[in-house]
Amino acid sequence: MVTEMGLPAPIAKVWSRIRMNDPVPIAVAVRERRLVWLAGREELARTYPAAALALPYHFAVAGAPIRSSDTVWGGLLLLWPSGRGRGLDQRQRDIIDGACARIGDLLQRTAARGEPITPGAQPRLLDPRPVRMADNGAELVALECLNRLPEGFFSLDVEGRVTLLTAPAADLLDSSAAELLGVRPWEALPWLDDPAYEDRYRAAVVGWQITHFTARNPLGRLLSFTLYPGLSGITVRVTSLTARPDPGRTPATGPDGERRPRGIALHEMLHLATSLARAVTAQEVVDLVSDHVMPLYNVQALAILTTHGGRLRVAASHGYSRQAVEELDGHPAIPPAPAQHPFDAARPAFFSTWDELRAAYPRAIRSDNMSAWAFLPLITSARPIGTCVLAYDRTHRFDADERATLTALSGLIAQAFERARLYDAKHQLAGCLQSSLLPRTLPEIPGLDVAARYVPAMPGMDIGGDFYDLIQLSDTMAGAVIGDVQGHDVTAAALMGQVRTAIRAYATAGSPPGEVLAHTNRLLVELAPDRFTSCLYLSLDLAEHTACVASAGHLPPLLGRPGTPAQIIDTMPGLLLGIDPEAEYATIELRLTPGSVLSLYTDGLIERPGLDLGDAITDLAERFRPCHGQLLHDLAESLIEAAAVEQRTDDIAVVLLRDAGSR
Repeated sequence: MVTEMGLPAPIAKVWSRIRMNDPVPIAVAVRERRLVWLAGREELARTYPAAALALPYHFAVAGAPIRSSDTVWGGLLLLWPSGRGRGLDQRQRDIIDGACARIGDLLQRTAARGEPITPGAQPRLLDPRPVRMADNGAELVALECLNRLPEGFFSLDVEGRVTLLTAPAADLLDSSAAELLGVRPWEALPWLDDPAYEDRYRAAVVGWQITHFTARNPLGRLLSFTLYPGLSGITVRVTSLTARPDPGRTPATGPDGERRPRGIALHEMLHLATSLARAVTAQEVVDLVSDHVMPLYNVQALAILTTHGGRLRVAASHGYSRQAVEELDGHPAIPPAPAQHPFDAARPAFFSTWDELRAAYPRAIRSDNMSAWAFLPLITSARPIGTCVLAYDRTHRFDADERATLTALSGLIAQAFERARLYDAKHQLAGCLQSSLLPRTLPEIPGLDVAARYVPAMPGMDIGGDFYDLIQLSDTMAGAVIGDVQGHDVTAAALMGQVRTAIRAYATAGSPPGEVLAHTNRLLVELAPDRFTSCLYLSLDLAEHTACVASAGHLPPLLGRPGTPAQIIDTMPGLLLGIDPEAEYATIELRLTPGSVLSLYTDGLIERPGLDLGDAITDLAERFRPCHGQLLHDLAESLIEAAAVEQRTDDIAVVLLRDAGSR
């Protein structure tokens, strides 16, 4: 975010860093280069539930890309009170498009001059329209008029600061104009520092709703607050609901009388929690925490540290230089000072200066000239799993509110980091298992050119069960298999190895393709009755230039000949393996000519949301155009290129077989 206008800074800063793949309207608008319009809260919740949870108020939103020619420079986000009904008319859309085009042209011209506009550490906040009084006299007259009313009134600007306060309001709030003018009421009055009250304030600011809440002042008087939003801020009416003080303890303080910590508001917590739910690696955890926490607290660097074998390990970092990370990673664990500073791995530690840190840890390392630190223990199941370090480039005093908030945040970070660690371990195990079961090299068979490519699913997805193999049956005979085991886990990977081994055993024993699948099917029914596998097996007679093909519910192969359209082979597929032990599998004979290429593939290559499977196979056949002298590896790359750049949910296996003719 470069510039923001109309929202209070605490709300704006939460959204000051947005990832391009985030499920929020402005990211979609920029990513897809189109205007995104949402008419209200219900539509926002249905389409972007995480964003609706973070800002659960009634408002309409439009996001549009800022672009010039083919370059997208950023995005423009607009908010309205909800209730616009059918949405934007063409005139309004034209105005938005025109504004984005002018901003895009401006950004392009500045970039061409070598002066590109880049975002700073904090967004620039602009007041939408400052309040202008005719003169001091007019302001005093207005205040005197309001002072005659029994109710109290005060006015807040768009940043929540008190700009006007009547005498009855000061009396009801048990405060004074000197204490409140120019500050936010919840900062000056601890008993108003409550997430529930802030929620009503946010609803008025974001959704332009008239909102209401009640609170008890320090004298015990129950007060009613009504918030009336406007373009320049909010007018608040305060009335008394009880005439006499209530001797009971006020809800704004805890049992020990301490001020209730404010910290990050409730919805910022929810925003971070929903974002962290998507993280599947330690670095993603750090990146998301940096997006949400660093702008709010002016943190310059962040790292998650673990220990292994008495040495520090940097699991992930953001903001630290490479030199700093290398200095910390592998460094012996730093012991605390003796008795004066007893060490407790379960307690957070805050150091406002370098001298404070060095006093507690005499061997501490000062990286990147940082000057203040918060060490937040990451604890799950009563067990410390690491430490989150927040670093500041200048001295920083941690008040009670900030300490409480950062301590609460460490719980969210710990849960996300533990999930990421478990996922990493599981994914690494499954990946090693699957890669060990796939053939490392394919045999070189005279008269046959072969290329095979396996592309795992995008990061964040579980392991797949795609497999392939090439088997030399004799000097002139070869077998090829491709398949996909149901599921995306370690069980699928293990079962894939069993299927591949069974097919190899039956094939080398001399069974024809139909019998190879039938034998393997009976074995799978016994081994894994709750898992199914699609599979295609073919035998190649390189002397006769023929192929015999059998399919267990697998996608049809393609046969391409140079200079002619590719042919989709109807294999008369039988049942998936593992369903019916008595299933039989028909075979078909194919005539191959020298130079012709067979393409075997799994569904990850062609399946797309909303695309019919038959249409997807047809599209692939149109792209499958073997040429004379073309390397099969290049042809395989061209087939998977389009799928490889998309956010896939499945892995891809491709095997290409070319009859090279007699040599």
